[in-house]
Amino acid sequence: MNQNKNLKPIVVNTTRYKHNSKQDVQQIVLLKAMQVTNDPKKLKQMIGVKTVAEVYRTLDKLSIRKEYHDALDRSGFSLDKVVKGLQDIAENSEKDDTKLKAYQTIMKSVGLDKYETADASEGGSWEEELMKTVGKAEKAVMSETLDDSYVVEEPEIPDSVKHIREEEDALTKSIYGS
Repeated sequence: MNQNKNLKPIVVNTTRYKHNSKQDVQQIVLLKAMQVTNDPKKLKQMIGVKTVAEVYRTLDKLSIRKEYHDALDRSGFSLDKVVKGLQDIAENSEKDDTKLKAYQTIMKSVGLDKYETADASEGGSWEEELMKTVGKAEKAVMSETLDDSYVVEEPEIPDSVKHIREEEDALTKSIYGS
């Protein structure tokens, strides 16, 4: 039987089937595991997959990703070029819908395309979440710039704790002679 008939290309897409996903975490864990061993059966256990074929599939995805990045570098394509192109479209386009799509692409690339909170029970929109984050940053800046009017009152140390500390200090002096 010819083995070439059974070969299929690796396709990465979003689907409910796990073997078609990108598996970035699995790839990272595999790279770490390969520092310890190269035995496929042990790698299968270390990265938590069911078959050795999944180990090889993950390795294939890693090699394809590396080759793809190398090809992008050779052709002069970089993330800076992508960002610059999106910026040019967003700033210099004559149509507003084209500008909007460029801005949406930028927002999506930084993860601001989803307008939902992490916890659905909290409620609120993405604007409220943004304001909370900005408010936290402002509070952090303000706490660094407070004057002497902010006083921290230290609690009084109980006598029993003072006695224990004195005994420890005496023991330390007797051991180290200082």
